[in-house]
Amino acid sequence: MSGDGRPPALELIDVRAGYGRIDVLHGLTLSVPRGTVLALLGPNGAGKSTTVQIAGGRLVPRSGCLHVAGNHVNGASPGRLAKAGVCTIPEGRGIFPNLTVDENLWVMTNATRRARADVRDRALTFFPRLAEKRTQLAGTLSGGEQQMLAMSRALTTDPELLILDEVSLGLAPLIVKELYEAVAHLTTLGIAILVVEQFADTALAVADVAAIMGHGRIKAIGAPSAIAEQLSSAYLGGAA
Repeated sequence: MSGDGRPPALELIDVRAGYGRIDVLHGLTLSVPRGTVLALLGPNGAGKSTTVQIAGGRLVPRSGCLHVAGNHVNGASPGRLAKAGVCTIPEGRGIFPNLTVDENLWVMTNATRRARADVRDRALTFFPRLAEKRTQLAGTLSGGEQQMLAMSRALTTDPELLILDEVSLGLAPLIVKELYEAVAHLTTLGIAILVVEQFADTALAVADVAAIMGHGRIKAIGAPSAIAEQLSSAYLGGAA
């Protein structure tokens, strides 16, 4: 439970999962409190991507429990989880490249039932640079602007949990800094954020809690400053 007595935004309890006959997660337990940025870190092969697949409803656990805001949601579809407040920004962004910025935002009115102007205004509050791009096709935006659009679309749904999967991939450092400044601000709205990031330092700069994965389990968890030594060992020593 959080300090106000409410359950965490996300809980994975003794989750085992994988692909075909191969298990990737071996009893993973992880909790993301409300209004908290949790950075999920570890080397390639540690199980981070599989964890994101489970949390977003794209993979069903073989065993264990997935809870969203205290509700058991094993087997729920991505659409049902989205209605429950889980929003994933995938690697690759997931925008509609042949629609304008405005049209990409308008699509979200079907999910939120808000007026178009309200959706647009909320989105542009977080990323003002998109205001001057409103009539531009999303596919012609820079990589960083496309990521901003993907994040702004997600925020119009008032998510309980935002999952950011490698949002900095291929982006310039200044754009990454701007994106993560927005991430830091979102927790003031009570949104929980699970960050999976290839650049540990980038994620740790905004994280309240950091968890290190290895071989499908959490090896260490705590304040970023408290797990620095374990983090170095994890990356230098592989997925063990």
